[in-house]
Amino acid sequence: MNSLDLKQFQEQVSELLLRHRSLLDVLSKCQQSNAAVHRSVVKAVTECGCIEVNAKKQQYSAEMSLKDASQTLDTHIAGQLCENCLEVISAELGKNLFYTASLCNLLQIDLQEIVSDESKKCSTLGLFNLS
Repeated sequence: MNSLDLKQFQEQVSELLLRHRSLLDVLSKCQQSNAAVHRSVVKAVTECGCIEVNAKKQQYSAEMSLKDASQTLDTHIAGQLCENCLEVISAELGKNLFYTASLCNLLQIDLQEIVSDESKKCSTLGLFNLS
């Protein structure tokens, strides 16, 4: 089976989006789906307990090499998502991608191009991409 590329996904979303064709509707659905992603991760911690958040100040110093920093900095996550939480979070992320693609469609933006451009920036700027 061929993997679906972003352009095909964006076209599929365009064909399926009937109810929320207004820009304002899509913006609110993007926000709602983003909140659902966050909520499903929180539930994995607070209700299921398959993962834990053990957050504390990152032990980073300016003298560290980039390699040392990447090995020292922590995700603050302990454990691993159980099958159920993985399924729920994946489904919420899928809805989030659906509405992101919808927004791209309404604004006539190519999602594949966005990903490609962002990848180029990451390759060019490396660790300084988001600073």
